[in-house]
Amino acid sequence: MKQDTKKPDPRNHDKQPHAAFNWFPGHMMKAMRDIKSKVNMVDLVIEIRDARVPLVSGNPALDETIGNKAKLILLNKANLADPEGMKKWDEYFTKAGVPYLFINCMDKASLREVLKFARKIIEDRRQSCNDGIEKKAKYRFMIIGLPNTGKSTFINQVSKRNATKIADKPGQTRVQIWVDVDEELQLLDTPGVMPTIVNGDEPKYWLSLINAIPDEIIGEEDPACYLVKYLLKNKVEAFKERYKLPDFDLDLESALQKIATVRGCIKQKGLPDLDRVFKLILADFRAGELGKVCFGTPPKS
Repeated sequence: MKQDTKKPDPRNHDKQPHAAFNWFPGHMMKAMRDIKSKVNMVDLVIEIRDARVPLVSGNPALDETIGNKAKLILLNKANLADPEGMKKWDEYFTKAGVPYLFINCMDKASLREVLKFARKIIEDRRQSCNDGIEKKAKYRFMIIGLPNTGKSTFINQVSKRNATKIADKPGQTRVQIWVDVDEELQLLDTPGVMPTIVNGDEPKYWLSLINAIPDEIIGEEDPACYLVKYLLKNKVEAFKERYKLPDFDLDLESALQKIATVRGCIKQKGLPDLDRVFKLILADFRAGELGKVCFGTPPKS
């Protein structure tokens, strides 16, 4: 888009096609094979999701890969998620009967709760299976999930050292890594693996906003414009305050112009530098500066 001659038209963003999206590079296919080959070496699979996107940040393909292995879902970054939205998802996961916890990987209390719950799942399963494993046998967890949901952060916080690489750019972990936490606990870090197909534009934008999909794959304009409209529609106060918007009764073009003016993203002749605006909006959202959100609603059935 040539920003000098054409400004964003909210009508264009309302009428985008809802095509399926695929981003599944070769290293993810290898990661899936490695996960399948090593899942029997662990007692529990911990799937880390993003609490702002509780369902779409999961991966059905990983469920098929781990089979009947015991699993615990950790909905990370709960500190950035809308509390009312989390209540609805709390009810959904409770009814689904899947072990889960809403957590913040940077919070020590959350991590203590995770380890306590995970050990209980394993002990209960060992007792029910009566597999003869000694009570003091080492606990082994496999950590799986989409890129950039917090897997490496979780492992580093639990192990209390920089055991794995952390980066803002998704897809940095390319190999599986065993990490010894203590004499009883061992973690297996795995590369982030995307679903083979993401259906619909909204889920694609959600995953882009939480940085599970690299910006260069989708671009920054569409996710940023989607987010602005979402925050305006849902009247998120932190968003309005951050960019000093007069109210929520703004269309997309007006909101982007106001953000550009307030944040100094202006080019020659007074035109808004929209590329900078899009980058700014995404960076502010990912830093938690635009308020707490929870994308999507639980399925009714």
